[in-house]
Amino acid sequence: SVPACCSARYNLALLSCLGFFLLYALRVNLSVALVDMVEPNTSLAKNATSNVCPEHSSTSNVPRNTTGEKYSWDADTQGWILGSFFYGYIITQVPGGYLASKIGGKQLLGFGILGTSVFTLLTPLAANLGVGYLIAVRALEGLGEGVTFPAMHSMWSSWAPPLERSKLLSISYAGAQLGTVVSLPLSGLICYYMNWVYVFYIFGALGVLWWFFWMCLVSDTPETHRSISHTEREYILSSLKDQLSTQKSVPWRPMLQSIPLWAIVVAHFSYNWTFYTLLTLLPTYMKEILRFDAQENGFLSGLPYFGCWLCIILSGQIADYLREKQSFSTVCVRKCFTLIGMIGPAVFLVAAGFIGCNYALAVAFVTISTTLGGFCTSGYSINHLDIAPSYAGILLGITNSFATIPGMVGPVIAKNLTQNNTVEEWQTVFYIAASINLFGAIFFALFASGEVQDWAVSGYHLHRN
Repeated sequence: SVPACCSARYNLALLSCLGFFLLYALRVNLSVALVDMVEPNTSLAKNATSNVCPEHSSTSNVPRNTTGEKYSWDADTQGWILGSFFYGYIITQVPGGYLASKIGGKQLLGFGILGTSVFTLLTPLAANLGVGYLIAVRALEGLGEGVTFPAMHSMWSSWAPPLERSKLLSISYAGAQLGTVVSLPLSGLICYYMNWVYVFYIFGALGVLWWFFWMCLVSDTPETHRSISHTEREYILSSLKDQLSTQKSVPWRPMLQSIPLWAIVVAHFSYNWTFYTLLTLLPTYMKEILRFDAQENGFLSGLPYFGCWLCIILSGQIADYLREKQSFSTVCVRKCFTLIGMIGPAVFLVAAGFIGCNYALAVAFVTISTTLGGFCTSGYSINHLDIAPSYAGILLGITNSFATIPGMVGPVIAKNLTQNNTVEEWQTVFYIAASINLFGAIFFALFASGEVQDWAVSGYHLHRN
């Protein structure tokens, strides 16, 4: 095969990794900054903090910067502000995949991130104008981010040789986890030492800078790339020659009737249920039950996502090694990795609800739970490209639309279940997430496929000999 170092396909993986890094930094920075944007007395209604666990003494002597503007938003308003992102995000998933197949993923991904960055730069202004403006700006950021994953999947369908798929895509998408790891503690530090407005200015400016590099260095297909070597171009094109469709119309009907596609939908939905519940409620759990302020310790809130990032990169290497060198079938690798990546987190999540006040163990269990989830990237997550490379962007748009619903519903349900903040209530939340994960894993293991589907290859309706 063609060497990886300095190759066009690995450059694409690294640049897109940076893009997803910034995308997630732009997505999670608000949840950190919001704490500083709200007047202390109106911040989330102080429930009677549970007295199960002893208070941890916090020692911080550094004077905190308090020059940022403060707003009197109640808990309900804050919920709307945080949720508004997903309302924009869900709308552009399928159109994003469809557009990418028509105009190419490069422009779409580039302008998706540029748009998100520009709206991020406008966030402090919107907050000053009023809560309605802020919600609108966040929803518009969601619209911009909604096209990015389908656009990237669409680009990889022309760029990733089948036996390097797990490696390349895991590098590319792992940027998202890394963005969460870095921006959670970093946003906290910026709020602490500077002023919350800089959280939006710094990350927004970096996004605009990334866009310039992306537009100059990347192209939609190996054929149109300016500096790709002849051998690499031939290698990629020959590896994909029987996998791509030439028909112009999208086979919507057979696509939506495809059982392997629904296997991915169910797995994606289930995985995100746990992921979003943790992402939004973990700080609350640590603070209210374990009496441990995750905000004071941004390092600990970033730890689970750092584990996940490492796991995504390593499992991508392992998955391709198993397929290429050990000749495991694609479907076997996808199913095994999905089972590990969904049952593992379920077990440790439930365990986290039973360890009493030992918060070191709680952090360890939650970290292991999130880390094992990284296996799913080389499981169901890349499976779109196995079953229909030509329409991978559209398929991801479909599954990601379903998978955004848990981001809108999961935290709301969890908040309603934990009204009195008792340990038993939280155990229920963890149980629900774990059982949804378990169901998704089993469904995927039963119905997934690793072969290119008939409808995804041109002329699928002709009689195949």
